[in-house]
Amino acid sequence: MPLLDQLLQLSALTLVLLIGAAFVAGWVDAVVGGGGLIQLPALLTSLPADASTGEVLGTNKLASAAGTAVSSWTYVRRIMPVAATVAPLVLCALAGSAAGAGLASFLPRPWLSPIVLVALLAVGAYTLLRPAMGLVHAPRHQGRAHVLRAGGIGGAVGLYDGILGPGTGSFFIIAMVAVLGYGFLEASVHAKLANLTTNIGALLVFGMQGEVWWVLGAVMAVANLLGGYLGARLALKLGSRFVRWVFLVVTGALALRLAADSVTLFT
Repeated sequence: MPLLDQLLQLSALTLVLLIGAAFVAGWVDAVVGGGGLIQLPALLTSLPADASTGEVLGTNKLASAAGTAVSSWTYVRRIMPVAATVAPLVLCALAGSAAGAGLASFLPRPWLSPIVLVALLAVGAYTLLRPAMGLVHAPRHQGRAHVLRAGGIGGAVGLYDGILGPGTGSFFIIAMVAVLGYGFLEASVHAKLANLTTNIGALLVFGMQGEVWWVLGAVMAVANLLGGYLGARLALKLGSRFVRWVFLVVTGALALRLAADSVTLFT
């Protein structure tokens, strides 16, 4: 189907709503991750019924990659990533994301929302019950132990991102805070780079399969990019305590949405 014909299938109101969802998703993603649980449902409810799962996920990845790229650049200009963390994290995240994207069409999507819901509730409760966690940057591993743990986080979360994606940034952040001892702000820097990598890895797979609405994705990418830029600047200005509270609010809101989706699914 010609690229512009895809876009013409959407009403003006639908397009405006998708652009708005992309902007908000970019802001949330830049601060704490989880913007995909705003943007992806918007695409699921807005694209035509005959659009494949791959087309929805691929278009979502195109929009997300732009916002993640600009927020990553904004963070890196202020906080230098640690090479021993970012190298294994990014490389394993790329491999995991590509593998997950290849597996996405084989997994029943109805199973995924309840799994993500349980994970979000777990990390939200863990963060809430440990009020000092992540407020101080105190890495607790060095050398090989650190590299292996960073690679494990990248591979596991990257695999999830390729299969579905929403909440990936949040999972990267909480894993680095809980496992590596990073502060929320420092974890966000590395999470952005890892999430950018997973978006690109999955997008390459979906693109090669011809499952991306390129024009719509590009329009949403501009909005996501602007939201990501503004969100990253605010997080850098207000620090780890602000990121922690946004993390808790976003995790709670996303958990409520997934709970509602799961109830609808099983009733």
